[in-house]
Amino acid sequence: MWWVPACGCLRWCAATGNVAPEVASVLSEPQFLQYTPKGFNEGEDGQFRRVNARVLKAAEIELPPAVLLTGQAERILSAAGTARDRFLLMLFLGTGLRIGEALGLRREDMHFLPDSQHLGCQIAGAHVHVRPRQNNSNGARAKSGRHRHVPAEKGVANAYRDHLVERDGAEQASGCDFVFVNLASRHVGLPMSYSNAKQIIERIGDRCGFRARPHMMRHTAATAWIRAGVDPDVVQTLLGHVSAASTAVYLHASDDDLRAAVALVAAAGGSR
Repeated sequence: MWWVPACGCLRWCAATGNVAPEVASVLSEPQFLQYTPKGFNEGEDGQFRRVNARVLKAAEIELPPAVLLTGQAERILSAAGTARDRFLLMLFLGTGLRIGEALGLRREDMHFLPDSQHLGCQIAGAHVHVRPRQNNSNGARAKSGRHRHVPAEKGVANAYRDHLVERDGAEQASGCDFVFVNLASRHVGLPMSYSNAKQIIERIGDRCGFRARPHMMRHTAATAWIRAGVDPDVVQTLLGHVSAASTAVYLHASDDDLRAAVALVAAAGGSR
């Protein structure tokens, strides 16, 4: 009986993308065939009528994730009150990092020079290292549990530079190696928490007049890559997805895509 609640939990995890579909495919339970073909050999005590059937089935993706609409990204960046908040938003939008991955970053993970060989890194160009750490004092975790790097564009690197200038103005932050720290209140100099980062982004969204959440920035980055024609396998690697099924949520066609497809065929004389 122990597997009943466990399967219920895993069914939810598979539906929300927290468990790879491969897990669901190997879980099974014995079921008794109600109908059999004519002449079917049931075996002794009907043993051949018992077959293994899958317990879990990955839910089909019905709705695309919420993303920032045209112009909203620029508005939310402009509404950021500090260089730190602007860099946090640009990092989400430019690299697609999860909030736990961003809050767990250390200064040693930020390689924003054209050549990082002097740091012992052979990866060319500006990039961010996402390293799974279990000892983050703010509880930040890299979900995938695997090390990866994500390229970063010049705008992200410039925003990081501005953030460091602002960060150095808080003396209490000098001894903290976390990239994102609190800049005010009694927690100044300590690593930012999930709730703090979430509240900051929500408040910025409220000032702009629309809903904003940390994961929405990640969805926006992934959707933009797909819309730009980036191969889904590349997007999967950038996002750190273990399974391609997690990336498939971004493959939904938009209303504009549907209208453009119909208009394209009509213009070519294919609609009669």
